[in-house]
Amino acid sequence: MAESRIPVDLLNPGQVFACIGMLEAASVLLDDARAAFDWNAGGKAEFVVSATGSMPPAERVLEFLEGASIVARAPAGSPNVSSWKPAWGDKPEEDLRGAPFPYGDPTSPATLPALLRDSNGNEFAIDHWGDATRRDKVKFWAGSGGKPGAAILREAIGLVKTKIRKQQYDPYALSSPQSISFRFDWRRDYIPVQDGFSPNKHKSGPAPISMVGYPVVEILAAMGMAHARPRRKTKLEYHYSVLGYLRHQFLEPVFHRAALGAAVSPVPGWPFRRFVMWLDWPGKEGQARCITQVIEETTNK
Repeated sequence: MAESRIPVDLLNPGQVFACIGMLEAASVLLDDARAAFDWNAGGKAEFVVSATGSMPPAERVLEFLEGASIVARAPAGSPNVSSWKPAWGDKPEEDLRGAPFPYGDPTSPATLPALLRDSNGNEFAIDHWGDATRRDKVKFWAGSGGKPGAAILREAIGLVKTKIRKQQYDPYALSSPQSISFRFDWRRDYIPVQDGFSPNKHKSGPAPISMVGYPVVEILAAMGMAHARPRRKTKLEYHYSVLGYLRHQFLEPVFHRAALGAAVSPVPGWPFRRFVMWLDWPGKEGQARCITQVIEETTNK
């Protein structure tokens, strides 16, 4: 078994979701992937993930991201294929007629599913933004000019493609100027009316401003929404939880999925912490949302 330890800020929802994404990806790429949040590591929290093999799981996941191409997916005959803009990357791949699709054909390309695919045929689907079940979509972004999630994902990977594996010991610290994101990592976001100015109005001139984002967090957090979601109370209030580290034991992905949106621990007696996050409207109400405040609710260490 190989093991990776990743620093994580539990008060950053994007980083917590990214940890779930790291585990989900490890479970696709490796055997027997398990994990735990360890908040007794010298006063700082870490996400510990283990899996079969000699390569550390975090390195394997980041290697996959480094070599992955992004493919948008559309049902056969979808009008979204013809309305796809060249600036968004390659046109969506059309499914064979009759092939199952995760939800109805979207009314625009914005929420077409995205596939991360490497040269060995490994694939990981991201489609939470179009979820047609009763689960919350956790779609905080509103694409500029209708930009699809697949295009945002492609841009995020392009920003850090040559740097990802070098950052395997602290991937959530890897930053880059980023014009649009999924708004999972709140270190990039702002509310113009609260801050007193809008960086968007200062993109050029003698002292241009560009917002710095954390693409690896955004990518992995989107992957983390594959089978788990935080618990929504209102459009502007969500709750999320994490399972800890007990007697050096790790838990399978299913338990961390259950914990993320749980009010009580899905594993009785296991260390468990709950958090609440509030969001606001950075622009027009009803469009994009961004995280503005996070506090811890309870701790069972």
